Amino acid sequence: MKSISARDNPTLKSLRALAGDPRRQRSEARTLLEGAHLIAACLDHGGVLDLLVVSESAAAMSEVATLLQRSAVVPTLCLPDALFRELSELATPVGILARIPIPQQPAGQPAGDCLLLDAIQDAGNVGTLLRTAAAAGVRDVLLGAGCAGAWSPRVLRAAQGAHFGLQIREQVDLAAFLSGYTGTSIAAVAHEGVSLYGLDCASPVAWLFGNEGAGIAPELLTLATVRATIPLAAGSESLNVAAAAAVCLFEMQRQRAGGSR
Repeated sequence: MKSISARDNPTLKSLRALAGDPRRQRSEARTLLEGAHLIAACLDHGGVLDLLVVSESAAAMSEVATLLQRSAVVPTLCLPDALFRELSELATPVGILARIPIPQQPAGQPAGDCLLLDAIQDAGNVGTLLRTAAAAGVRDVLLGAGCAGAWSPRVLRAAQGAHFGLQIREQVDLAAFLSGYTGTSIAAVAHEGVSLYGLDCASPVAWLFGNEGAGIAPELLTLATVRATIPLAAGSESLNVAAAAAVCLFEMQRQRAGGSR
């Protein structure tokens, strides 16, 4: 473990830039995982760390020490707590982060269940959608243009490790994908769709969810097999996109587990 105390250390400068700049994350194809849970999830799924950074106060914590043992061959920096805080986006830093290469996108296109995201801009929503997909057993997630970067630190924190069990594709031409998809494509709309609870979700489904304000782009709506709406109580306008996706994906799983429509 190498100790660093100078703010102008080149590695620290590089990490600061990477932490706060999505464009740099994309250009370098690297990102940061902050916290023991995310780092452990990455390691549990065979992920690669290329650098570990710990704060002086966290280095002796048992959870951190375990991760250091699991990653004994990974270069490790130890920073004074004040310097570590400059790398953290958390109000109360947990004292460990890792730099990882962003995994390459999977080859080919999914033919089974998948989640399609159209211009969903909020990082918290994107992370929650990824977490929901993983929990519902939907392994393929396709992000179209305009979505928050799937591998940004904020999205990673919101997804709580779900990334490492998913097949994530970014900057996907969703219209081209829908045109060639052989299953049922279902566009979730706030109004004037058929009731979610009247759908047959037995065959593979591509679930399409749209921008928080504008909804799904019209050209994508025209390509969907079905437009579905979640029935809401009188006076309720709509659900948050991540909440709506949870309702839809688990209704699909409920049906497949033997629940009646």
